[in-house]
Amino acid sequence: MILSASRRTDLPAFFPEWFMECIRKEYAEVRNPFHSGQLSRIPLNPEQIDCIVFWSKNPAPLFPFLPELDRRGYRYYFQFTLTPYGREIEPGVPDKERLISDFIRLSERIGREKVIWRYDPILFSDVFSVKYHSGSFQRLAERLAPYTERCVISFADFYRKAASALARCGCSDPEDSIKQEIAGALRKTGAELGLRLFACAEKLDFRPLGIEPSACIDGELVRRITGRNPTFRRDRNQRAECGCAESRDIGEYRTCRHGCLYCYAK
Repeated sequence: MILSASRRTDLPAFFPEWFMECIRKEYAEVRNPFHSGQLSRIPLNPEQIDCIVFWSKNPAPLFPFLPELDRRGYRYYFQFTLTPYGREIEPGVPDKERLISDFIRLSERIGREKVIWRYDPILFSDVFSVKYHSGSFQRLAERLAPYTERCVISFADFYRKAASALARCGCSDPEDSIKQEIAGALRKTGAELGLRLFACAEKLDFRPLGIEPSACIDGELVRRITGRNPTFRRDRNQRAECGCAESRDIGEYRTCRHGCLYCYAK
């Protein structure tokens, strides 16, 4: 089983102590996101967990616990979101220079193949233009490329809970031609720096640009970093365009305190 920690909240940033309590008990009680009165007990012993996938904009609060996870025999990797936006879009996210330092520190601690950079979501407006993303991505990629193997991109989805806030900031869903122009510019920078780009759950096919569809919960990567050879089914609970392997998520919606305007999990 692959454990997702978590698509529903930033567990490393806000709940590392709770997570470690669950690890020590070797189970987590998780509320059904659609039926709040239903609790499921998910086993967390290392024999049953093939890999943990952490999703975070600020994983540093979990760093002190990584040696314990290692001692207990868990294998894991990080989906680390690091965008160029300021507090007007991501009001609760720490200073980006600090996050770049944390990204580098994490990579040096666990290996660059286990830290995946997410330039995600890509917002588009008069401010967040093609030129903006080309320059911002290059500046970040020059810092991060030596410390990761891949970058996952996706364009903002205008979920009901986020659409009005994004509209007030002047953001809109760009035409496919603009998406291709932005993606192409990012792919060019990535190629120059030895960084592979993948697109997360995009209806538009970016493969002609050299950007493959992403499996963010990636069975192939799990087999590579664990040395095990389990078989994973595609996760049918995700969007049709999602390539992720099946996992169990232990997060809870509406608990993240980053306050990002584009968030679907509010």
